[in-house]
Amino acid sequence: MGEKIFVTRSSLPPMDEYINEIKSIWETHWLTNMGEKHKAFQDKLREYMKVSNIELLVNGHMALEMTLQAMNLHGEVITTPFTFASTTHAIVRNGLEPVFCDIDANDYTIDDTKIESLITDRTCAIMPVHVYGHVCHVEAIEKIAEKYSLKVIYDAAHTFGETYKGRSVADYGDASCLSFHATKVFHSIEGGAVCYHDKELGEAIYNLKNFGIRGPESIEAVGANAKMNEFAAAMGICNLRHVDEEIEKRKAVAERYREHLDGIEGIKLSPMQDGLVSNYAYFPVVFEENEFGATRNEVFDALARENIMARKYFYPLTNTFECFHGKYDVDDTPVARHIANRVLTLPLYADLNPSDAERICDIIIKFRK
Repeated sequence: MGEKIFVTRSSLPPMDEYINEIKSIWETHWLTNMGEKHKAFQDKLREYMKVSNIELLVNGHMALEMTLQAMNLHGEVITTPFTFASTTHAIVRNGLEPVFCDIDANDYTIDDTKIESLITDRTCAIMPVHVYGHVCHVEAIEKIAEKYSLKVIYDAAHTFGETYKGRSVADYGDASCLSFHATKVFHSIEGGAVCYHDKELGEAIYNLKNFGIRGPESIEAVGANAKMNEFAAAMGICNLRHVDEEIEKRKAVAERYREHLDGIEGIKLSPMQDGLVSNYAYFPVVFEENEFGATRNEVFDALARENIMARKYFYPLTNTFECFHGKYDVDDTPVARHIANRVLTLPLYADLNPSDAERICDIIIKFRK
């Protein structure tokens, strides 16, 4: 049966490199509270991603939650249910009401043609999600936001290092929130960041992540604790040195999948987006059972029997969670429901041998009835 293949596997720098990076921490005993590693990581990220301002946080969820809080918003936020729980929970935990918009059937990002019909006098913001490395229709969203004076906060957890039409994806919107979780293309073990344009927003986020402390005897605002520690920052510094090479390895795996699965009846692959330099974050496959002859769940089980752990991602939709029972109608987002019930993300990480991707494809193709 072979070694178990998980849907993802964290990339790590050479151990000696990380040990060398953290040696100075034993000299300074500065473990957290924006030390030299934190500052260096922040500067290196700003340069790498070509953004004007960036604030580091303990994780990607706090990036979302504290950005919304820093904007002091009230009312409704238009978003997508085709996302991880964090997106919706960040909205709700700020006392805001998520309004769910359906998704585009090709790239699975928010359907910009449906946004305007959902805008009311209570709408304060749009929180679109870049999905699988696919980028939202940013130009259309920007026009809508300008027309109705709405904030745009991107959940950009899947798009580290990407550019769209020559511009960093993290540079779009009023803010873009990133996750550096261990499962991502790029990670700092745990971590997150907010890229933003308005420096006052950055000041507010800083206050929220550090108890509002601005000096030894100065507490300017009520805040929480969402700082990135020095060990996480050191891991980020190391991984940043290797991320371009890691993305190239992921590309090789994704191309092998596409080479073997493209054009098979009943299998839908997302088209490559024009103008996007991809990070190959995920490889989603949609199984149309009437054409393929088997359901997504049957394919999932067949792979699991071979020790291959694919993922039903994103499933379930956030507007169907038990914690929101009775609040939202999944019939309002039929495309999202259709994709969520049929999508699998196949194993994809830098250390995955392309020959393993080929074997996964063979299992899928042979399972076709």
